[in-house]
Amino acid sequence: LYVGMGEKLSDLEQFYPDRMASRILGMGDVMTLIEKAEAELDADKAKEMEQRLKKAEFSFDDYLESMNQMKKMGGLSSILSMMPGMGGSAMKDVKIDEKAMAHMEAIIRSMTMDERVNPEIINSSRKQRIAKGSGTSVEEVNKLLRQFENMKKMMKQFSDPKKLKR
Repeated sequence: LYVGMGEKLSDLEQFYPDRMASRILGMGDVMTLIEKAEAELDADKAKEMEQRLKKAEFSFDDYLESMNQMKKMGGLSSILSMMPGMGGSAMKDVKIDEKAMAHMEAIIRSMTMDERVNPEIINSSRKQRIAKGSGTSVEEVNKLLRQFENMKKMMKQFSDPKKLKR
């Protein structure tokens, strides 16, 4: 038996009563999340990305790839609804802006390959070009660059086990 978890044909899932009950009670559905991840994610790409993260060589291409993998798994809201404590009433207050993710993707795709790999070279004229090319504002480009730098710092901390012990 199957159950529809959305409007698309890809949103049909096999029905498991215990998993459905845990979703309704807000305890998440980790097993379905794991199954989706195994079906959608490429193991070779995941290992390659893991190696780059360990070396702190995270680029905008990696960021774009992770966003695309999230989309394949049903989007951020679908993933969060399967996490323990995030389903049911807890998700009612959280607003996930899927348009913002589309804007981020447009901004990244408006960058040249050099800018994606080395975002430090992005100056004000490049920001204006990227904003025009993506149909967004310079402020949104700046916001994405700050988010990316913060994520890079966080990845660097996770890659260094000595810093985690503090």
